[in-house]
Amino acid sequence: MKTSYLDLSLEEIHNLLKTKKIKVKDLLDECFERIEETKDLNAYITLDKENAYKKAEELDSKEVNDNLLFGIPIAIKDNILTKNVLTTAASHILDNFYPQFDAHVVDLIKEKDMVIVGKTNMDEFAMGSTNETSYYGKVLNPYDKTRVPGGSSGGSAVAVASKTAIFALGSDTGGSVRQPASFCNIVGLKPTYGRVSRFGLIAFSSSLDQIGPMSRNVYENAILLNAILKKDERDLTHHEKEEDFTSLIGKDIKNLKVAIPNYYISDKVSENIRNRFKEIVSLLEKKNVKVDYVDIDHLKEAITLYKIIGMGEASSNLARFDGIRYGLTIEGNYSSEEYVKKVRSLGFGEEVKKRIMIGCHILSGENAKKYYHKALVLRNEMTNSFKDIFKKYDLIISPMTSSSAYNFDDKNNHDFDDILAIPVNMAGLPAISIPISKENLPYGMQIIGDSFSESKIYQLAYAVEKMIGEENV
Repeated sequence: MKTSYLDLSLEEIHNLLKTKKIKVKDLLDECFERIEETKDLNAYITLDKENAYKKAEELDSKEVNDNLLFGIPIAIKDNILTKNVLTTAASHILDNFYPQFDAHVVDLIKEKDMVIVGKTNMDEFAMGSTNETSYYGKVLNPYDKTRVPGGSSGGSAVAVASKTAIFALGSDTGGSVRQPASFCNIVGLKPTYGRVSRFGLIAFSSSLDQIGPMSRNVYENAILLNAILKKDERDLTHHEKEEDFTSLIGKDIKNLKVAIPNYYISDKVSENIRNRFKEIVSLLEKKNVKVDYVDIDHLKEAITLYKIIGMGEASSNLARFDGIRYGLTIEGNYSSEEYVKKVRSLGFGEEVKKRIMIGCHILSGENAKKYYHKALVLRNEMTNSFKDIFKKYDLIISPMTSSSAYNFDDKNNHDFDDILAIPVNMAGLPAISIPISKENLPYGMQIIGDSFSESKIYQLAYAVEKMIGEENV
């Protein structure tokens, strides 16, 4: 049976391109064949075949340099702006919205001569964790189509997991890169807040949102993060801290100090995941990694903080969608107020409407002081609790989710998944999810670092990935 180019490592693909044994067009042919074969997964909202093949033709006429991302197919979450390519954030209200400019990260991947295959499905305006709130239909998990892929970057996770793209970009507001990565057996990183420019990201919660890379393995994840870092003056929260994130990959992890929050390994996490996590901890201890169990304040309040801050900021950010300047329009003789009300009623899904209404209540009058301002104080206390841990430890590790992917009709409460994910966003910290499951259904392990410690996260993540690979030999 012929080996798929999409099964090869990034370096193997690069060498084939460099020696002209394959063309970029060959990679795209395989991608679009796979997309057609797996279209029932509903990972994509829009395919960009015409531009992709035009780019491939241009690249195939060039000499290939040492850029590992040359000609590599990537999928983009549909809340990241792509010039003249339909961008919907999976919402009816953005029907026929063709941006006039690229997001900063899209500019950068184009500079690296990557090829965009399409825009991926997602929860509407990134509000959800199952990928069921999309106007374009739910996304299915490639490991079991009756189960959720995770969200809100479910389409991006499925695109990588189903081998329709080598890479994807997602966004993470409360676990939206890491949770689907866990459920779909891929690697997903939420960078430090401000590490990657948010210019051109359709905002959900501006103080929490962060664009992150999704990939097949740890090394390739670091390569993509390297590519999307360049300073952007248009995002005032963006930090100018460029570095090579592969620099610590493969380095000895001996004497790293790692903390495990007691609350994160309670019986709220399923027994099989707890047991597997303990096996990973034992492997780390055999490598002379120092592991301690710690308590971190305010983890239990994470969901409440997320709802207050996230919904408050969402109600403000989504006020701009009115059907007047772009997106959904309707016919009829309406006053301006009636028109906006009608467009927003038709254009937004139920989950988005609910969050806007709650957010408006949170920010109205005295409620802003009563809820939002108090939440910011508690958020600061949570951040300081993490900072105290990082005075003594290099990294924090935990399960990424409390279970593997659950069924679409599952009525159980999965709030603990949010408690595992959200504090990282509240504190603006970097965190990665890497696959650790030995079972048929995937799940991941989370590695959290102090601000701007992505290289150290990749160091440990790569070591764990390698240890798991050696287990399977």
